[in-house]
Amino acid sequence: MKYVDEFRDGEKARALAEQIRKEADPARRYHLMEFCGGHTHAIFRYGIPGLLPENVRLIHGPGCPVCVLPIGRLDMAIALARRPEVILCTYGDMLRVPGSGRESLMKVRAEGTDVRMLYSPADALKIAQQNPDKEVVFFAIGFETTTPPTALVIDQAAKLGLKNFSVFCNHVLTPAAMHAILNTPEADSGALELDGFIGPAHVSTVIGSAPYEPFPQQYKRPVVIAGFEPLDVLQAILMLIRQLNDGRCEVENEFIRAVSREGNLKAQAAVSRVLELRASFEWRGLGAIPESALQIRSEYAEFDAEKRFGVEQLHGRENKACECPSILRGVKNPRDCVLFGDPCTPDNPLGSCMVSSEGACAAYYSYGRFSEGRIPAEELRA
Repeated sequence: MKYVDEFRDGEKARALAEQIRKEADPARRYHLMEFCGGHTHAIFRYGIPGLLPENVRLIHGPGCPVCVLPIGRLDMAIALARRPEVILCTYGDMLRVPGSGRESLMKVRAEGTDVRMLYSPADALKIAQQNPDKEVVFFAIGFETTTPPTALVIDQAAKLGLKNFSVFCNHVLTPAAMHAILNTPEADSGALELDGFIGPAHVSTVIGSAPYEPFPQQYKRPVVIAGFEPLDVLQAILMLIRQLNDGRCEVENEFIRAVSREGNLKAQAAVSRVLELRASFEWRGLGAIPESALQIRSEYAEFDAEKRFGVEQLHGRENKACECPSILRGVKNPRDCVLFGDPCTPDNPLGSCMVSSEGACAAYYSYGRFSEGRIPAEELRA
């Protein structure tokens, strides 16, 4: 398949890995954060950590929308689902995330509530049209990638005059989380060593590369936007190493086949027409971050589930043994969690990072990363 197969070429991957080994200065260490959970899974699916030299370390960031949603917001969704007049619709990963007391939407559905899995927000509109005697609530989550479909479905509901449709909006913003990561106590104290970012792919197709420009300017951290294929990731790592070796600090775009500086202006316009910045939003592991999420504009207030149902703001209880918050801040990895692998598995998730298809714990578990392993340089050349 064009633009896929050529970015999975094994010989080119080995050549890139060998170039990284040559250019990585053995006298220093490189700490690079892949923000996006999709990158985390690609990195482990293709065995990239094993190709890197010991002094190049990849750190997993908070770019998994299911993982960063705080338990309190999930508890609010569960409260909505328990209302007898409500059909709650959401994406599949959210059904299995444990809330307070290990409740989940899946367990609530087993009790007889009407909770449905969707592939698209547009499906929620159809359900609302088919069930005029029910209140259909779309539990919306995600970064900038999934925000335009939510905005469009709200606008469509207004045009259709649907009175039984609303959205519980939990869309969050990537640059705000990156700022928060660099301002955590661990970053200030040096406990989190972070030299540069592998910038997200899909998010950047929407917002463009311009929103990352403050990071080199304000924090002296380079950013390289990368695609999801193994050659994309390896090339981005090499580009970051070259910047750090040269003393440069810039935003570079490896994913030029899909990302521009300005991004998708039509998608941005659709979002800004319906949604606006929240003053503050709580993130799992990062706490409350100013202007880090979106809410429904007053012009579309009738489609805001929080206002329609007067949903009480809840603050859930984290499992004290679960290291998801620290993993999302980049200060720990899944192997540091005493729950990882036993009893916490994808079939029995105790934390959000094990549930999501973009969670770091799920990536470690799915691709067998129970221990560190690297490919010797002589094997790369074989």
